[in-house]
Amino acid sequence: MSLLPLVRSAVRPALLAATMLVAAPVLANTPPGEAQLATFAPSDTPNNDKIDYSIWDEAMKNIVISMGPSLREGAGRPDPSFGTRRQFGHVSRYRLEGTRVMFSFLDADVIASFTEYRKDLENTANLVDIQALSRNEQLAYWINLHNVAMVEQIANAWPTRQPRDIMLDGVPLDEARFITVEGVKLSPRDIREKIVYRHWKDPVVMYGFWRGEIGGPSLQREAFNADNVARLLVRGAGDFVNSLRGTQEQSGTLQVSEHYREAAPFFFPDFEKDLRAHLARFADEKTSALLSSTRGADPVVGERDIADLEGGSREPTYQNITSGGISTSFRIPQSMAALLKERETKFQEIIRQGRTGTVTISNIALPDGTEEGAEVE
Repeated sequence: MSLLPLVRSAVRPALLAATMLVAAPVLANTPPGEAQLATFAPSDTPNNDKIDYSIWDEAMKNIVISMGPSLREGAGRPDPSFGTRRQFGHVSRYRLEGTRVMFSFLDADVIASFTEYRKDLENTANLVDIQALSRNEQLAYWINLHNVAMVEQIANAWPTRQPRDIMLDGVPLDEARFITVEGVKLSPRDIREKIVYRHWKDPVVMYGFWRGEIGGPSLQREAFNADNVARLLVRGAGDFVNSLRGTQEQSGTLQVSEHYREAAPFFFPDFEKDLRAHLARFADEKTSALLSSTRGADPVVGERDIADLEGGSREPTYQNITSGGISTSFRIPQSMAALLKERETKFQEIIRQGRTGTVTISNIALPDGTEEGAEVE
């Protein structure tokens, strides 16, 4: 196996317009008022300006590893580390689903570059009228800013077993208002619920936001932009809906992710009916059968462990990496080596089942009748 080289720097987004906006300062951790939030409503007369996220795209390709599509088989509990009863690494039954971030390989310079890039994205709103961009361009901006901020803060706090335990000045990470856009202090949750969920009607937008947890939607291995946002959201929806962490069965009842309960006030007012209709949009053959054979919709599925490779802790025992039967000088924790071996075994099963390959088609039709590159409602 080989590990991709790390991205060690970040540059400012390239901008195609410059409209200076001025806003009054807001105290940190003070909830933004309705008048302040109103400034983020999308314009009725969008322009054609764009933001270049190529540096974030490069970073994602280098620090995010896919665990592949779900086989709908929970992973068994791994053996404890050699010579100890203590369990290092991931033990979650969902550990072979979604994507993982290589936090344990990031040094101080790389982590500092995440902070610099997050601030650059914040400053972009002082140079470009974000609200006047196309809706897809705005959506890409908010998703990228949210995810950059989450990667940055989790990287700063690593090692940590659960991102929900991270506190910023005594405030939980998801509620901490450390992001400033047009002078308004925002938390990751504010971006999701008070901006995107408020102004975009399609629940598919929820699959763009990464929470740092195994139990949530995956972090994509490419940056969002106006051209790919519809495609990436549909990809994220299919990955999540058709996974154990998204939907499963228990005693004839459909169990779904706790994330659907959180999004219910915005997208699923008649929870069971609306959610089941939404799930059916993205369900594969196995999930469609699951929907047909179950009743209800119980939002109890969750996994709050960190979506990294090492399980949020440093293991004292290491193992050399072999390539073609030849040992290299690169060493990784034993638990990580075991996880990657499980991943390889899973991929061999995917190959055996004939599920290999990803096909990307321009202007592909989406479940709601729109096309890739079309506006996300």
